[in-house]
Amino acid sequence: MERINFLNCPIDVSTMKETVSTIGQRIAKKEFTQHVVVNVAKLVNMRSDVALRDSVETCDIINIDGMGVVLGARFLGFNVPERVAGVDLFHELLEMSAEKDFSVFLLGATDDVVAKTAEKAKQLYPKLKISGYHHGYFWDDEAAMVEKIRESGAQLLFVAITSPKKENFINRWRDQLGVDFVMGVGGTFDVVAGKVKRAPTWMQNYGLEWLYRVIQEPGRMWKRYLTTNCKFAVLLFKEKLKRLFR
Repeated sequence: MERINFLNCPIDVSTMKETVSTIGQRIAKKEFTQHVVVNVAKLVNMRSDVALRDSVETCDIINIDGMGVVLGARFLGFNVPERVAGVDLFHELLEMSAEKDFSVFLLGATDDVVAKTAEKAKQLYPKLKISGYHHGYFWDDEAAMVEKIRESGAQLLFVAITSPKKENFINRWRDQLGVDFVMGVGGTFDVVAGKVKRAPTWMQNYGLEWLYRVIQEPGRMWKRYLTTNCKFAVLLFKEKLKRLFR
């Protein structure tokens, strides 16, 4: 698994297969792994949010999620074979956990959504051991939530909370969670539970998932994507010019 420096962010360039294999090996060895995926919005926000930047850079595995980052990296000459989308990695790791008898804990979203996610996961992977699940509104007592996760005995923890809350929560409590692997999965539970539809494959391949999300949730998403996508484009062209005249 090769690591590159892309717009001053360390990113692991690997395929889905390599990532799953690496994670499985580390869990089997009880080697703690903090995982994160980066997209355009996260890369842009990391430049001004010091806490988020620290939470991302301390991770053991940093994968590219958004196609915008993949295309941007290729534009700058990096050899990026594919993205490792968070929602796809989530399913791959659930399948692996069911096969290897690893237990998981699901944290985030609303009561209804996380319960439906657990139910759907059991339907898809009947042998999967779910040690527990809990909604994502626990900020009045984070320590109690961490204790619940630790007491569950789960080996993998998936945190479906918005950025930068999930990254900072994971980084803040990583040494006390008692798990072997932890990963932020953003809105994945909403997709698995059927609350939100995922973009068609052709839109994913052309880096247009952001547009599909704007269409579904225009009031919440349009400003975020317009701002971060424009800033990202500027950063890319500045870096390209630097490389041309270096």
